[in-house]
Amino acid sequence: MPEDKRPIPAPAHPTERRAPLPWTSPKPAEEDPDAPRRVEAILHSPTYIQADQDVGFLNLPATRGVRLQLDYEKAELHMHRHGVVNTIVVFGSTRIREPAAALREVQRLRDALGERPEDTALAQRLVVAERLLAKSQYYEVARRFGHLVAQSGAGPQDPRLVVMTGGGPGIMEAANRGAFDAGARTIGLNITLPHEQFPNPYITPDLCFRFHYFAIRKLHFLLRAKALVVFPGGYGTLDELFETLTLVQTRKIRPVPVVLVSEAYWKRVFDVDFLVEEGTIDPEDRELFWYAETAEEIWEGILAWYDRAGKPLINHGPKQG
Repeated sequence: MPEDKRPIPAPAHPTERRAPLPWTSPKPAEEDPDAPRRVEAILHSPTYIQADQDVGFLNLPATRGVRLQLDYEKAELHMHRHGVVNTIVVFGSTRIREPAAALREVQRLRDALGERPEDTALAQRLVVAERLLAKSQYYEVARRFGHLVAQSGAGPQDPRLVVMTGGGPGIMEAANRGAFDAGARTIGLNITLPHEQFPNPYITPDLCFRFHYFAIRKLHFLLRAKALVVFPGGYGTLDELFETLTLVQTRKIRPVPVVLVSEAYWKRVFDVDFLVEEGTIDPEDRELFWYAETAEEIWEGILAWYDRAGKPLINHGPKQG
């Protein structure tokens, strides 16, 4: 080796140094008595917080675009990691409980009314509870349907077709529970609300998401949806149903099966024939959904729809745009 050629040095340590850099210690008080106080004020200033760790900054109106992106990306990343390709989305009332729980509530109110027979408000609550008890049969239908979906494809471990719900109690719990019973992964999309809420216990922990924006949550409901199954429900259920029907009607998304469970309930909720007669929708828009009563009827209807469409129910195709 030539005498003037220096040897190749050892690689530098990735984090440590033999000699500290000048900025690794604050300006000492002996140089400026007021320096430590000033440095401390800077370190505690909100502007000194790193942007991606500054919750106050991230909650500003000006950073709403970033929040929207994060709301979307987190769920998208984790579903991709789990291999989720397609979903069957189930909506329905949070108030329709499993039959045993619904019966206990009816009995509790009957006992209370027996002690206060003059309480008209209590009597009305009992009437509503009895109606919910009658509808508790749909908890079992949703649970059975979730089980059927979980057994499709290559079986419960196949992530290509997964039950997805809003993550709450009632009908959503039942659908997640049916898939859980079969040993399958199952998805819940919760939303941040002013009051505390809990996800139902049958969602796969790594596939339960909480969104800030309803819009992004709705996007994920339909992004992979191969069918929408709608049980009796209230405002939230109606919101998701009519938004989906509108998107299909306008062909903003590709048509998907939309199944309304309980013909008697849904014909009372909205009269589609009246809308056609009034000219506010076209006759063909009446064909964007159908009714079913049992889990088997729902599932067989979805399969028949895809057979008539000449398309597979389970595939690896591109997501809806």
